[in-house]
Amino acid sequence: MWAMWELRRYVKRVVVVVAVLLVAAAAGLGVGFGVTALTHRLATLSTVETVPPPAPVVPHPALRPATADGPAPTPAGVGAVLNPLIAAGGLGTLSGQVVDPATGAVLWQRNPASALVPGSTAKLLTASAALLALDHQERFHTTVLAGADPGTVVLRGGGDPTLSGVAQGTETGYPGAARLDDLASQVRAAVHGPVSRVLVDVSRYTGDALAPSWQPADVAGGYIAPIEPVMLDGGRADPHQDISPRAAKPATAAAAELARRLGADPDTVALGSAAPGAAVLGDVSSPPVHDLVTTALQESDNVLAETLAREVARKTGAQPSFAGASQAVLTVLVRHGFDVRGATLVDGSGLSTSDAVPATLLTALLGAAAAPDQSAPDQSAPDQSGTAGGPGNQTTAGGAGNQTTRRGAGNPATAGGTGDQPTDGVNQPPTAALRPLLVGLPVAGGSGTLADRYRDPAGASARGRGWVRAKTGTLTGVNSLAGTVLDSDGRMLVFALLSNGPNPASVRPRLDGLAAQLRSCGCH
Repeated sequence: MWAMWELRRYVKRVVVVVAVLLVAAAAGLGVGFGVTALTHRLATLSTVETVPPPAPVVPHPALRPATADGPAPTPAGVGAVLNPLIAAGGLGTLSGQVVDPATGAVLWQRNPASALVPGSTAKLLTASAALLALDHQERFHTTVLAGADPGTVVLRGGGDPTLSGVAQGTETGYPGAARLDDLASQVRAAVHGPVSRVLVDVSRYTGDALAPSWQPADVAGGYIAPIEPVMLDGGRADPHQDISPRAAKPATAAAAELARRLGADPDTVALGSAAPGAAVLGDVSSPPVHDLVTTALQESDNVLAETLAREVARKTGAQPSFAGASQAVLTVLVRHGFDVRGATLVDGSGLSTSDAVPATLLTALLGAAAAPDQSAPDQSAPDQSGTAGGPGNQTTAGGAGNQTTRRGAGNPATAGGTGDQPTDGVNQPPTAALRPLLVGLPVAGGSGTLADRYRDPAGASARGRGWVRAKTGTLTGVNSLAGTVLDSDGRMLVFALLSNGPNPASVRPRLDGLAAQLRSCGCH
């Protein structure tokens, strides 16, 4: 029995071994055939010619420049799109003009030399004068000097209203503003001993701190501050808000804040000055002039515009007061060949309802800024035929007129009177100097005071979004818009539209629609 059981066990083991060997052989044969087939296929593929992949596409984003080579717009074409909107009414008393800066041709106008209250489009005059009279890289310095008595320091205003009281790294309404903390740190490092008192020197500017016809309520309302040569954040109580209650005495408020940071009693702050040659304990500076101009235009900052006007007055030898600064702005424009007849300024911001500016002056300034490089038209003599610099026909809406633009300087009226003004030999269009005007113009639906306009996709102004760039102006019964627009052929036009009378809420969309219409056509 035992032998029989062993035999069966032996046979079973042999059968299993043989089965395993057969499976292994079959697998080996399959692998062999598979490898042979794959090798043959790879050999076949290796003989196929391959084409190198194309070079990767590298995008190069760029803004397409305006062109002067496209079809030229005509007065008839521009009139065809603007006149129906004008005829619809609702604009009150209107002064307007459209000019092709590439040729100087006047394409449309309505009472172009009628001087109307401009609102903040008057800032274009102040900004232009600043760019023409001041070094674009100039900065205005706020300094702290050693006082006559031990422990006393003097904060001296140098014309920078953008100095900020917020911490470094925190945004303010003024890009690139200097910080009071920096100034205080410099003083602490320079002073040997405690600071017990801070005086403030405001002698850089003269005259009243508020302009004639300004409303004192606008200070508390956040639209303006008394104009002094030193303040924090434009005198704002909240530096993060464009419209915020302003300090009644901004220079004293700035000195009081400096006193707190130096450990001195803010209640002892007073007006004063340092002795000639006093040691400088600290110094900080504003952004450069061209950046200040951009901010003043983008945000329609009244305080910044007023200080720029005073700096123009100082540069030209005029009194740094409201009267002196207003006169200086117009005088600088005259010296560079612009016709200011009819223009009246009592401030540099356009906040006063006593200001008056014709559309011709606004288009002349914008036309000079937008003129082609080294090919701007000759604009050295006055013209009476309805062109961008002269009085022209008062009712030539869409009329052709004389197509040669002039910025005449003959016998202009300035803020203080009339008389021949020196031209200082300036007879070339100041295009390069005025280029930053274009940078400062708010973009429709995108930036500055136009950020919230042109946004209704169903509105008449929608087509102008992103294409219209313009300075705005709004007061009670006053609405204005002056800037540039690319027409549908890519050709740049400059325009100025001033309305007096109706409620700005009803006029504003009409002016936006007029500018948008210029974008909608080639108008030829």
